[in-house]
Amino acid sequence: MRRISIFGATGSVGANGVDLIRRGGGADAYDVVALTGGRNIARLAQMARDLRAEIAVTAHPELLDDLRDALSGSGVRAAAGEAALIEAAAMPADWMLSAIVGSAGLAPGLTALAQGAVLALANKESLVCAGGLLRRTGRDSGATILPVDSEHSALFQALAGEKLDSVRDVTITASGGAFRDWPLERLAAATVAEASTHPNWAMGQRITIDSASMFNKAMEVIEAKEFFGLAPDRINVLVHPESIIHAIVNHIDGGSIAHMGAPDMRHAIGFALHWPERRALPVPPLDLARAASLTFRAPDETRWPALRLAREVMAAGGAAGAVFNAAKEQALDDFIAGRIRFTDMSPRVETTLSALSGEAGFGDDPDTLQAVLEWDALARQKAAA
Repeated sequence: MRRISIFGATGSVGANGVDLIRRGGGADAYDVVALTGGRNIARLAQMARDLRAEIAVTAHPELLDDLRDALSGSGVRAAAGEAALIEAAAMPADWMLSAIVGSAGLAPGLTALAQGAVLALANKESLVCAGGLLRRTGRDSGATILPVDSEHSALFQALAGEKLDSVRDVTITASGGAFRDWPLERLAAATVAEASTHPNWAMGQRITIDSASMFNKAMEVIEAKEFFGLAPDRINVLVHPESIIHAIVNHIDGGSIAHMGAPDMRHAIGFALHWPERRALPVPPLDLARAASLTFRAPDETRWPALRLAREVMAAGGAAGAVFNAAKEQALDDFIAGRIRFTDMSPRVETTLSALSGEAGFGDDPDTLQAVLEWDALARQKAAA
């Protein structure tokens, strides 16, 4: 019986992972080691009870007593805080889903990789902040990293058996988010509630706003470079409002292979869960007749300057990815709190990158978790200021 852990179980991606485990037989088919979550204690405790997890961890120490009360009599151990997350990630497991949002997912992911586990990576920030460190850790321990972002899972599948020198370039698609058809002059007045509504995907608030600003896609461009070893000029973005085609591999002979599917995260999660096999999933089959038409357009970088910033980050290398992500997270915090406008986020990130680019060591690849965290803290401080 495979031992599995899900980090970020109460978020949208993690909850889909739990759903697949339940549908696949739950505790009778999987040995669930650890489930972690945030403030939704009732949901985390219910998941841990249902799957008979060994341990449930909340990221918030002040909620430990609530979690203990919710798990009373279940036999599931309760823990809380950053150290508890690391301890849970170090518990032996064969497969771990890393679905914690933000740079907070980096340390547990690195810990799981050091154990030699299969890391199903939905936390794109890990590769953006510390791609080299993540890959080295996995290589040294013999671990495997599998993509769970729908676009990178699609690329992984479309590239199977291919040699990269036969690939001209690749394209990942973007829905365009909540504001893809808004007049540009209206964007400055966009509210948090408006930015938190996605036309196609059911996701958490932060990633939905990142979709509207295209910071999510900018992160995915950097992630594609880190994951597949592709040069930045071989990674394209195409706005595809229907979210049916998730990625396209374009070959040097003029042919292309596209990965298509309904906008349902359970496909990418399920593919990683069962890899290298394919198994039936509770995902609706694609009905192209019902879809009727598929449309595409080039992204407008006046509307979405985050895409330009992603290219600049890849060109700079070194600590630029960690600074970019931290500044983006701080700008998003400030937008949600009402301190800045929607259109202020990209300039805030660009200003932070510019300000820190002259710091000693900026051009060097952070080779330890501590180095990544130091750049992260510095970028947040600069972005907040």
